[in-house]
Amino acid sequence: MACQLDGASTSGNPLDLRVEFVETDAGAGIAVIEDDRSPKEQISVLPSLLPIGIPPVLKSIQDEIREEFFNHPEELEVHQARHTQRVFPRETDLASLFAIGTSQSQTSIQVKRNMTTGEMLGFYEEETDTGGTLTAKNSCSLFRTPGPPSQSIRGTTTNFPFWPGGMDEANVDELLKASADTIIDFKTGLKSCPPGLDHGIDYSKFKSPQASGVFNLADILDETNFENIFQSEENPSSPDSLQAQEDGSQDDISIEQTKVLDNLLPEEKQQTDNTKDTNASEQKRTQRSPLEEVWAEKVDISSDVVDFHKKIPKMAHEWPFELDTFQKQAVLKLENHECVFVAAHTSAGKTVVAEYAIALSAKHMTRVVYTSPIKALSNQKFRDFKQTFGDVGLITGDVQIHPEAFCLIMTTEILRSMLYNGSDVIRDLEWVIFDEVHYINDMERGVVWEEVLIMLPEHCNVILLSATVPNTLEFANWIGKTKRKKIYVISTLKRPVPLEHYLYTGNSTKTSDELFMLVDSQRRFLTTGYKKAVAAKDERSTKHSKSFGARNQRGGNMAADKNIWLSLINRLRKKDQLPVVAFTFSRRRCDENAARLESLDLTSSAEKSEVHIFFNRCAQRLKGTDRKLPQVLQMASLLEKGVGVHHSGILPILKEVVEMLFAKGLVKLLFATETFAMGVNMPARTVVFDSIRKHDGTTMRNLLPGEYIQMAGRAGRRGLDSTGTVIVLCKGDVPESSELNQMMLGRPTKLESQFRLTYSMILNLLRVEQLRVEEVMKRSFSEFHARKDSKTQEERMRKLQEQIDEKFDITELLARSDYERYLDNCEELLHLRAHVQEETLFSNAGMKMLQAGRVMVLDCAPYQQHVAVLLKINSKKTEKTLTVLVMTQEADVSDDVTTSKWLPASLLRKTLFRPERKASQVVTEVSPKHVSYITDRSFKIPADKIIADHERRKIPRFSLDPPDQSTVIATQELLRLVESNPDGLNQVDLLSDLGLNQIELVEEVMRMRSLEDSIATAFTCVNLPRFDSQVDEVEAYLKLKKEFNNIKYLLSEASLHLLPEYQQRVEVLKELRYVDTGGAVQLKGRVACEISSHEIVLTELVFENVFATLDPVEIVALLSCVVFQQKVDLDEVNFTPRLKEGMHRIIEVATMVGATQWQLGIRQPVEDFVATLKFGLVEVVYEWAKGTTFKDITNLTSVQEGMIVRTIQRLNETCHDVRNAARVIGDPSLHAKMEKCSELIKRDIVFAASLYTH
Repeated sequence: MACQLDGASTSGNPLDLRVEFVETDAGAGIAVIEDDRSPKEQISVLPSLLPIGIPPVLKSIQDEIREEFFNHPEELEVHQARHTQRVFPRETDLASLFAIGTSQSQTSIQVKRNMTTGEMLGFYEEETDTGGTLTAKNSCSLFRTPGPPSQSIRGTTTNFPFWPGGMDEANVDELLKASADTIIDFKTGLKSCPPGLDHGIDYSKFKSPQASGVFNLADILDETNFENIFQSEENPSSPDSLQAQEDGSQDDISIEQTKVLDNLLPEEKQQTDNTKDTNASEQKRTQRSPLEEVWAEKVDISSDVVDFHKKIPKMAHEWPFELDTFQKQAVLKLENHECVFVAAHTSAGKTVVAEYAIALSAKHMTRVVYTSPIKALSNQKFRDFKQTFGDVGLITGDVQIHPEAFCLIMTTEILRSMLYNGSDVIRDLEWVIFDEVHYINDMERGVVWEEVLIMLPEHCNVILLSATVPNTLEFANWIGKTKRKKIYVISTLKRPVPLEHYLYTGNSTKTSDELFMLVDSQRRFLTTGYKKAVAAKDERSTKHSKSFGARNQRGGNMAADKNIWLSLINRLRKKDQLPVVAFTFSRRRCDENAARLESLDLTSSAEKSEVHIFFNRCAQRLKGTDRKLPQVLQMASLLEKGVGVHHSGILPILKEVVEMLFAKGLVKLLFATETFAMGVNMPARTVVFDSIRKHDGTTMRNLLPGEYIQMAGRAGRRGLDSTGTVIVLCKGDVPESSELNQMMLGRPTKLESQFRLTYSMILNLLRVEQLRVEEVMKRSFSEFHARKDSKTQEERMRKLQEQIDEKFDITELLARSDYERYLDNCEELLHLRAHVQEETLFSNAGMKMLQAGRVMVLDCAPYQQHVAVLLKINSKKTEKTLTVLVMTQEADVSDDVTTSKWLPASLLRKTLFRPERKASQVVTEVSPKHVSYITDRSFKIPADKIIADHERRKIPRFSLDPPDQSTVIATQELLRLVESNPDGLNQVDLLSDLGLNQIELVEEVMRMRSLEDSIATAFTCVNLPRFDSQVDEVEAYLKLKKEFNNIKYLLSEASLHLLPEYQQRVEVLKELRYVDTGGAVQLKGRVACEISSHEIVLTELVFENVFATLDPVEIVALLSCVVFQQKVDLDEVNFTPRLKEGMHRIIEVATMVGATQWQLGIRQPVEDFVATLKFGLVEVVYEWAKGTTFKDITNLTSVQEGMIVRTIQRLNETCHDVRNAARVIGDPSLHAKMEKCSELIKRDIVFAASLYTH
């Protein structure tokens, strides 16, 4: 394309040059060229290099050049003004006064393609939300102006988050309507009384005029939608129209509209065609699937993907091995840009799915985030992915490496922070990979996964990697419903390396062969193996007791433990079953076990040399004094012998050394806690359990199946071992067979919601007016079960509303009578009667009265007010029932006329059923709640004979036999009682005769009597002429309304189980002035948003100026209370006077916050709230900030080195949070102090760089 600026080329003026603008580089740019040819020689139109020409634009290039050149003279070069200055004669143009100036483009150019072939068909303009007014401070739109580069990675708390996917965007007016929780039905729900007035006009009595035979054709045409008809003619093969035909959407043209058009046809044709079409349409409607939302689909992996390489001829990433079926299926879904949930056994190869997503992101030039539950796993994955993909970044609390990379590794907490803070990284995200998703069951941190999944924008696809869990479909359904995306669930059928489970009862070299298989590779529990283990243990215990008597419980156990480990490791070594991971559920026992085996040497001289060189090279990162730490020296000695220790008390750099040496096969025996089972693939040949019992923070218990499977899954190296070996040590008695069976073969723990409300979450959402906390709560996994059938419930509500609308006459009747109150009283009375009967009949006094022959009155269909005699009491697992003989009449069951149970006579039990035809009987079972009352009458009957006769006549060949004489006599006796007592029999008094003395039951009996009195005298509706015939219809109507209101409540926010707690927490925030009465976040609330833990207490400390009089070393020491989690006796901590004063001040503030919570309904005792602040490391951090060496501070406490390092690292993040809080409130002094705090603690071994990142 070319365009030119006209002018006189002979003037020599640069403005008069004749130039042309020519498209270059396949449409990528525009070039300006001079044109000295005559107009005849000029090219009128240059051919476009784009296949279908230049896309449309809002303004021509000429207009843009003129606007930029003439309207902004201040941008011209000052020293060249003489070349550009020019005077133009003024021309009067009154029409220009009416012109509207151009504004920023509100459209974007989009490409129209053939969705089948991908061929480009053309361009079209599309409206966008872009504009200079949309920024991160006022909009959740992806089209808002990007923020400054300094905030592009982590964002800032003043930014709005991007709009969560799956959540309908709403403007402020809609939010206000939603907060009122009103649903307006414009057909039947219009108000007749203005707000504030007592009376209005009821328009329902003004009936619409009857339709005449004259109709307006324009009205009919207005109601008919011809858009789809024309669309089908123009593009009959379009995907939309084809989909509409497949879905039966052509039938969605209203039947009512069809009927209107059919009215134009002759009557005979109308009757035949209309009936045929309507029936066909109705049949299609009934055949449609119900309104069931299924967002998860299980992918079949039982057979291989035969055409895999045809579907993906050129993969984004290749591996040197053939992919498993589940991996191929996952790759296919990723290529289709679909979300997957991969639940696979340990070491099955879930990482392949993550790697392919990363490769796809690189191919598409988008970004991908890999999240993990722990920082250590993030570091490991950073190293692995960096070796594979190169351009990989790492973001953790204290480290930020290459954050501009396309692939970012981070913890889930960091991603949550980025989402709330509106990080611009989120714009470019194509995939978010969640590893170890089963960690969502963690009570403390599981909520983070739910928050992130809810807050992710729509354009972000998710990949979930998890160990095998039983409810993958349920969890995937929740994610799909929340994000409104289909989730494909891919699960492995079996482990790649099967496991064999053993019990080990040996304790010496002689007994080292006492290894008994309990579960084989086919997952069969072997009872014979269990019995052999029990027998071996019993035999040795008997011999020992005879020879030595009772064993020394303390010293003997320690020596025995050493012998057990030595015998087992030597056996495994001989059988070539090393390396082995020994899981021990105590940090102290891990250290003790390793120390006891100092005589054990599992490495060759060459391996010792390799370990020594590697360890020294890693130790070079440490300061000279840090290299001499006892833990460092001890670990170096152990590792050279092939023994390692791995738990949270070990220094991070030493844990990484152990992991790397284990991965190289140089650590033969590793004592570890269960955290080693999470994360990077480090399988062993054998796994040993020191015990199957652990302390979960509350009590000692056996391992859960999921915990056992996760750890046992480390056994078996794919490609090296045919089976993995799992051994359970039997140091004491052999565990129960049922316990072992449940632990080894039981179902893993289900994924369960740990969603809870935090002040940080509430404040982060309240600061964005468009987002509502209730919407986030509604989308949590904990609410999924109550709302998963919401579409079905909404459809049921619609049908109920239609039924209610049809009963307009009953609505009027209820408005002018006391029917509703009457039936409410009746329903309450029946409920109380049923409950009291169930509680009293089988009490001690009730059982004495319930003997065979006791006469009672029933109140259940079809035996309303029928007398019966008790034959026997049946005791079942769920409840007790009564076998009774009921007096009826012949053909009673087929009678259609029944007495309403809502009549006062029935409710007050004034009359008894009296047969109008020949008396008959039925032997049946009834529930205690169906007994109206027990009478004071009884007579002797042969109950067994009556029951036997009844059972005999149930046999087909005896069904026509007459009843036995005993049955006839009992029936006649009941008839005699009814005829002699037409007004009812005397009933047993529950209070006096049964001696009822439970307060709750006595109150219920008194309430029953009060209700009976009111039903007898207090209601006028019972006197209405048609009461007997109307009461059942009115009750059915009220039942419909009750069901409608119940469904409406369940679908409303009022039914959220966390709503009361949310309201209480908001009241706390209002009381402490974090939000105003309208819910707007105030200054204190904005400060709290900057803080990640104990946000309320720290914010109060900042506003109370508690840190103003303290030095940085004192501030950082006291702040350790919010990150340290271990219990330490404070008597062992030496506080300076100023530290002690500061501690008391912090406790005062925490007590004030806790008391406010308690007063406003949050049921957490003040003492428990204050106890969450732990001051056990104040002295240690104080000395560290003063410059004391790490070796010296370890002598000040019993807390292990690894816990000290972890606390100080987290403390650095808290210092950054308080520093940001100081910036928000404009306190430069506090800001400088917190900077200094961070500098004081950020040194030496505590902040030594990870081996995985360098």
